[in-house]
Order: sequence, then structure tokens, then C-alpha cells
Amino acid sequence: MPGNLSTPGAGVVSRAFALLGAFDVDHRELSLTELASRAGLPLPTAHRLARDLVGLGALERREDRYAVGRRLWDLGLLAPVQFELRQVAAPFLQDLYGATGATVHLGERDGDQVLYLDRLSGNASVPVVSRIGGRLPLHATGVGKVLLAWAPEDVQRQVLASLTRVTPYTVTQPGRLREQLRRVRREGYAQTVEEMSRGACSVAVPIRPSGGDVVAALGLVVPDLSRGRARLIAALQVAAAGIGRSLRVSLSGSER
Repeated sequence: MPGNLSTPGAGVVSRAFALLGAFDVDHRELSLTELASRAGLPLPTAHRLARDLVGLGALERREDRYAVGRRLWDLGLLAPVQFELRQVAAPFLQDLYGATGATVHLGERDGDQVLYLDRLSGNASVPVVSRIGGRLPLHATGVGKVLLAWAPEDVQRQVLASLTRVTPYTVTQPGRLREQLRRVRREGYAQTVEEMSRGACSVAVPIRPSGGDVVAALGLVVPDLSRGRARLIAALQVAAAGIGRSLRVSLSGSER
């Protein structure tokens, strides 16, 4: 469970974070009993902490259920990953959407998952399961495969050791995925065909400040890649290069 905390003698801050960590994209509202269970806390402790967090604006109470409060959202926007990268990338995402009409994804690696920092929904009716702030497997998504290709070796080993099948087309053979990752690094882009959801294909490229390491990935989701793939890749690469240049300028300005 996301917020589980069973360490004896854990402090108040740790317990509060365990309570907040009980929420995820599939559990946006929880009862007090659910909160306590998912956080691994006694019910009286969960009740006391939830009451205090509601008073601080970190949680909202909706009748007999709790949800993440606006104060946490406001604080989250101050995190560098949210503020700087999203701010710099925003105009390029808009341009990419305007040029392709496809669903646009901006993501970064968070452990062995891809964290979606931004998303613009495309015109075509394509099943897209990503959400801003949500996480999906690295091995089954376009942006995820890009991030996995440039991830440290220990992260790659961890992911390759547990390849879950999401659809019948998800690559779950470690050797095959290894070869795909080598191709991603060689060719500079990744693609998937119905690996995360049926009827959805994706293509993605890395984002890196000029001369720096890969910090994020930029991707498109479309119904089909059999036609127009080269055009989509070219559009992605132009946008990713622009984001990378802007990140370099932003980073250098913040160091002064």
C-alpha cells in the first residue's frame, strides 16, 4: 500500500506523510477506515492526524471521506520538477499539439515508473490511460522506454526482472526489451504499439539540456504509426531540442 508505515516509534511527520501517501490516482477519496488501513496506522492516530491536516489545508473533508487538499497542490507546484520543466516546456507542448493534433505527453522517470508531468489531449479518439501526476510502467509506454533506455544499469535490471503484461502486445521478454532499449539509444526515439492500451500507439524522444543528461521524455499518442511516423518523430525532436535549449538557459540563469 502506498502510504504504509509500520516502523515502531515513527515520528509525527512520518505518520502524516504515510497518511498523505495513502492517496494515489486510483484512490483520490478515502474514508477514515481506508486511510488508516492504507497508511498502516491505528484508527485513532489516523483520525487525529487527518483532523490536523484538514485544519492545515493539506486534506479536505467531504462528508465522510477525505481528499488531498489545495494547499498540497500549491506546494507541489513549487517543486523544481513541476515548476521549471513544465513552465519551460509548456509553449513547445502547445506547438507540438498544434502541429500534430495528437495527445502530447511530458514525463520524467520516478524510480521504476514514468511520472507524467503534463498532458494535452489530442483530437483523435484514442484510449489514453495517463494522467497528470500519474505513473505508468516504464517498459510499456513510449516516454517510459526512452527514460528506461537512458536509466542507470541498476534501474534497468530492476525493471527487466519484473516485466508485467498490460496488454497482449506488451513486451515482457527481457532480451527483446534489452534490444529495443539499445535501438532507442542508437536511433534517438522509442515507439510502442498497443502495449499500454489497445488501439493506442506512441512515439517519444528524450529531452536533455544542451550537452547534458536526459532529464525527461516527450511523446505523442496516436491511433496508428504505420503512416506519418517520420513526421511525428521530426516534430518531437524539434520540440525536444527547443525545450533542451530553454532548460539550459533557465538553468544557467538560476546559477548566477
